Amino acid sequence: MSLAELQPIGLEELIEKAALQTRVDRKYVLGRLEAAEVLAALDPGTRILEIDGARSSAYESVYFDTPDLLSYRMAAHARRRRFKLRTRSYVDTAEAWLEVKTRGARSTTVKDRLAYDIDDRDILTADGRQYADAALDGLGLQGDQLDLRPTLVTRYHRTTLFLPASGSRATIDTDLSWEVDDGRVLETPDLAIIETKSGTRTSEVDRLLWSYGHRPATISKFGTGLAALRSDLPSNKWARVLRRYFRTDAS
Repeated sequence: MSLAELQPIGLEELIEKAALQTRVDRKYVLGRLEAAEVLAALDPGTRILEIDGARSSAYESVYFDTPDLLSYRMAAHARRRRFKLRTRSYVDTAEAWLEVKTRGARSTTVKDRLAYDIDDRDILTADGRQYADAALDGLGLQGDQLDLRPTLVTRYHRTTLFLPASGSRATIDTDLSWEVDDGRVLETPDLAIIETKSGTRTSEVDRLLWSYGHRPATISKFGTGLAALRSDLPSNKWARVLRRYFRTDAS
């Protein structure tokens, strides 16, 4: 069954049934042809997010970090206390949010966000800075002492699935690109990242991927993309994925 044959679900219903702001995420990196093979075996009851007739949406994220890349280094060294700060823009609908993602107990991801003006997506406004500082203070990082600036931009198209049996979600990201602040760009047209977002139990998509021999990968759009474009950075955490899927003149 192709994704085009799945029954749609609207955004309001998806949020009602599977908001999952606190969740366990598992990411899988596949070639686009491999991903198409796996997704063709989805349960026919799977539903696909559809907004104004479109089943794929353009996303842009601007990540903020300090000049010495505190956020990146916390992730690279797997610090228990770490954060990501970004604006997330839904390009097709001209909506944007400022998001702070922190690592919670038992490897859960906790995400808080603030509605944002899409025209301000590459800066921290006064309200945005106040919001970010409060979240970082909660981690004991003294947010107002950090020089946070735009560091990396990611762009991709996302398809979102709802899995009724487990009440979980999965996303498929394609057409991925990364751009660092000096203008260098990395594009991976043959890559797909599938991410499952579930509560206490694994999802149907996890089990389907496992049946095809795919296992969760250590990848972060922020960390792995920055490491691929900056060979001077510590990157052992993502070394396997970098060797297999990311090849740049800088790496």
